[in-house]
Amino acid sequence: MTALTGTRHLVRLILRRDRVLLPIWILLLAVLPASYASAYAELYPTAAERAAYLAGTASNPSIVALLGPVYGDSIGALTVQRAGLLALIAALVSVLTVVRHTRTEEEAGRRELLGATVLGRYAGLTAALLVTYTANVLLGLLAAGGLIAAGLPGAGSVLFGAGVALTGVAFATVGGLAAQLTEGAGGARGIGLGALGLAFVLRLAGDAGGSGGTGGDAEWLSWLSPLGWSARSRAYADQRPWVLLLPVLFSVVVALVAYPVAVRRDLGAGVFPSRLGPAAAAGLAGPFGLAWRLHRTQLLGWTVGFGLLGLVLGGAADAAGEAVRGNQQVADILSRLGGSSALAEAYLGGTLSLTAPAAAGYGIQAALRARAEETAGLAEPLLATAVSRTRWLAAHLVFALLGPAVVLSVAGLATGLAYGLSVSDVGGELPRLLGAGLAQVPAAWVLSGLAALLVGWLPRFSAAAWAALAGCLLLGQLGAVLGLDQWALNVSPFTHTPQVLSENWQVAPLAALTATAAALLIGAVATFRTRDIPTP
Repeated sequence: MTALTGTRHLVRLILRRDRVLLPIWILLLAVLPASYASAYAELYPTAAERAAYLAGTASNPSIVALLGPVYGDSIGALTVQRAGLLALIAALVSVLTVVRHTRTEEEAGRRELLGATVLGRYAGLTAALLVTYTANVLLGLLAAGGLIAAGLPGAGSVLFGAGVALTGVAFATVGGLAAQLTEGAGGARGIGLGALGLAFVLRLAGDAGGSGGTGGDAEWLSWLSPLGWSARSRAYADQRPWVLLLPVLFSVVVALVAYPVAVRRDLGAGVFPSRLGPAAAAGLAGPFGLAWRLHRTQLLGWTVGFGLLGLVLGGAADAAGEAVRGNQQVADILSRLGGSSALAEAYLGGTLSLTAPAAAGYGIQAALRARAEETAGLAEPLLATAVSRTRWLAAHLVFALLGPAVVLSVAGLATGLAYGLSVSDVGGELPRLLGAGLAQVPAAWVLSGLAALLVGWLPRFSAAAWAALAGCLLLGQLGAVLGLDQWALNVSPFTHTPQVLSENWQVAPLAALTATAAALLIGAVATFRTRDIPTP
């Protein structure tokens, strides 16, 4: 028996458990770069149009901070910048996947059962990392293949795909280290996502203050961030493949720390000891107080993140309109997307609509927390008391509804503040963009309601709510590019959200989405009251 004994069997177990989610996120992310390349080729067919777009985009710090630097005006270079958030998403999924198959398994007691068999001490961490590494490599290969199929040069496509894959690998290793540091999966996720947030802030500050990646005074900050290395390999420009050695070395160093810690710590324990709770259970007098304590940290983190995102989007709005004003085809498309004849307002409407799926992700996460409490054995003791099933479930569903409303309101307020300052009209823009943010809430509620219904009706398949969100994202990103019929696009609730920045918008779609969400929530409570707890 060695320290890696049983790794192959654990890999098979992880692949079986993630046989649905893993292919979905790989394929969803892999098709995006090729769709962006096709869109740029259609919207900017001439070098002059691409040069004008490049000048407007690279000169604005907010756009560069959000998407990353751009090196050149070729279709490939523009695609790399547009897909700049792809590496961030791959990193996020990688952290969550590794924590789920390491610390979450340990916290649930399944790791101890497996450890009682012929299983090496390195097997659990190694299996989780191998699966996540392989998923990222497949993502990189598929993304590169899609770009080559779209007619882009092979060398730049492979370099871009490798950059995305190695970014995911680096943060998968961060997730493996985070899983060794705390006793709870929530704490491990917090450390991993905190490291990802720090890397994003460093990249944002370095790119915004670094003259678009052309060597400004603050660009050194981007070199400190693993999220900044992929862009600085400069695919489709003066390519620098040696830069991708940085995420490889980073992963090796982090792994050399994680593995010794995994062996030396006690099973179920972490490097950081758990804090003692308060002597009195203040604020925990009922299920709503308990739910507030469980959800408050996530709600605060999402709110701060959406506020910062809104500031970036609002600061970039005026320049985005100027960057595309000379291209009538782009202007027409943005106007349809944002529902306004003004290009800046079209940009604002379109980008705010992209925040709704992210807010829906928070709503799904909050609704599924009830299922997590149930599977951890924490719901049954509470329900054995005077607490009713309806009150217990409703306490979690309040945050599944309140959370998206709060974060989208903050995004609208922050966007309105930043854009209002840029056009010297805070009083006029703030309420308009707050309304635009709130208009996205009912669509996010539909996904929250779907997740709640799965918890109440089909709890074993409650994770399918994430697949539904992925499908909505796929329809939104690729529906128009693939020429899908309108009925197919209408499957997504986000298709029905009116653009309230337009003068001629109707409240009926919002009422219909809200009614749909309410029906789903009623169904969730009704089915939860009649099923067994816990469900195997």
